[in-house]
This record gives sequence, C-alpha cells and structure tokens, in this order.
Amino acid sequence: MTKLALVTGGSRGIGAAIAVKLKADGYNVISTYIGHPENAEKFSKETGIKVYKFDVAYFESCQKGISEIEKAEGKNIDILINNAGITKDRFLHKMSADEWNAVINTNLNSAFNMTRNVIEKMRNNKFGRIISISSINGIKGQIGQANYSAAKAGLIGFTKAIAQENANKGVTANIIAPGYVGTDMVKKIDPNILKTIVAQIPVGRLAEPSEIAALASYLASDQAGFITGATFSINGGQYMQ
Repeated sequence: MTKLALVTGGSRGIGAAIAVKLKADGYNVISTYIGHPENAEKFSKETGIKVYKFDVAYFESCQKGISEIEKAEGKNIDILINNAGITKDRFLHKMSADEWNAVINTNLNSAFNMTRNVIEKMRNNKFGRIISISSINGIKGQIGQANYSAAKAGLIGFTKAIAQENANKGVTANIIAPGYVGTDMVKKIDPNILKTIVAQIPVGRLAEPSEIAALASYLASDQAGFITGATFSINGGQYMQ
C-alpha cells in the first residue's frame, strides 16, 4: 500500500517543495495550513495534493486533524514532516510574552502535538519517518530571534530523544537545518539586505527549496533506515560545526 506522508505548513515555501517532491516519489501526500487559504487552495489545485486546515500549535487541533486525515485516507500516517513555523522577531528586552509563546507553540510545541498523535501507530506498524525542519539559527543563535532560535534548538533535542526511544521499532527521527532559502518570503527582503546576507554564504547564493526537499525525500525513504537522530545542515557553508 502507498505510504501516507503529512507535511505541516506544506502549501508554501520549503513545505510545499517537500510535499511536491514526496508526491513525485510516489507517496500519498497531505499538506496542512492555517493562514492564506487562497494560496493553499491554489497549491492543491495545481499539484493535486490535498490540504487540511488546522492549527498545529494546539494539541486537540492536531489530534482532530490527524484523525480526519487517517479516516479519509484509510490508513495511518507513515511519514511526518514537522515544517510549520513562524517568526516574531524582536530583541528579548522588548519581546512580549505573547510573541515568545506564539513562536514556541507553533515552531516547537507543534512537533510534540503532531508526533504524539502518530508515534504509537508508527511503532505498532514497525515503520515511521519523522523529519523536522530546524534552522541554522537553532544551531548558532540569531540576534533578535531568542524565541525562534530557542524553538529550533529545541527541535534538535526533541528529535535526538525520540530517535533513541523509537529506533528499535523501525521509526527514525532526523533534523534538517536550512540556512537562507530562496522562498517567496526571503525574496521579499530588501535587496540591499539580501545582498549582505548572500555575501556571508560561501557558495554565494541562497538555497533552492528543492535542495531541502531532496534531502527530506531521502530521509523519508526505506534506504535511510539506518539514519536517525542526525542533524543535517544545508546552509552553503555559512555556519560549520
């Protein structure tokens, strides 16, 4: 039976690229979204990928959404891509509690909310792939992004823990940590600022969303069964550990 893949925040940017790649690989792919319904509907129409609207920041929302998807598709989720994320940048001494909590809930707590609702079934099925999208800034930190950096770093610790817990059940968990990627959002940055950013990247360009998707594709595959608990940086050499 065709494997079922779920991509959170999967109708735009990196998430959309991953969803499209997984569909091309032969998976049955579902994407989630919360904002910009017109973009989600356009994406679904153009790609044939079904989209579901629910807020990954809330456990009950994820529980209901996943239940609806699995019931509609007639099978459990085999591959989970935790991609949904937001930014609310501000220096910490000016950051509000709401700005902190919104980013932590969407970027970090969502990984628990989604993974908790699929992990038992993956263990029972003796197969699962959990791939979470972190960031270069979750590894090195970034000025004005204490909330975002903390959330993305938290994903790495979360992934290492669940990788150990589930390795003997055929379930792998890995991290992709992109640098600056040429999504529509990034391309809207002031050209002078963007030029400064690119100058800091040794390969001299932004990443393409398809490059992130290619790695996600491999990590989701049967061939990647011996890779778990790993963090893969795709940042053009901008930051090396």
